[in-house]
Amino acid sequence: MKYVYVACFYPDEDGGYTVVIPDLEGAVTEGNDLLHAIEMANDCASGWIVGELKEKRDIPKARNIRDIQLDDELPNGFKSYVYVDLIEYKKKYNNKSIKKTLTIPGWLNDLAEEKHINFSGVLQEALKEHLGVKEYN
Repeated sequence: MKYVYVACFYPDEDGGYTVVIPDLEGAVTEGNDLLHAIEMANDCASGWIVGELKEKRDIPKARNIRDIQLDDELPNGFKSYVYVDLIEYKKKYNNKSIKKTLTIPGWLNDLAEEKHINFSGVLQEALKEHLGVKEYN
């Protein structure tokens, strides 16, 4: 799933930026410089959306950039788009290893160890085949 949202960038005195994504309630982040702020805005929006999806809540539609108002109390702000690719975000953050404990018959364990079987690799291959997937999607 891919999304585009408007982000409001407000420069700080130290060269950094505070970023607000108005359509995602409470989505605020910051970066040390503009590039970092853009990266953090992407990460913030991605995490916000993933959290809402986990809670089975609707994802708000993005408003038109012309309908977003900058905060007048924060000088020199500007608007830009933030692109969110949830597939890439999940690959980056949800592809960590998880330890699982399982039980198999002793004779099967002995035979597999004699053949120097990689238990994790075989389980991953079997799960992918069983679920009909090749890679994480």
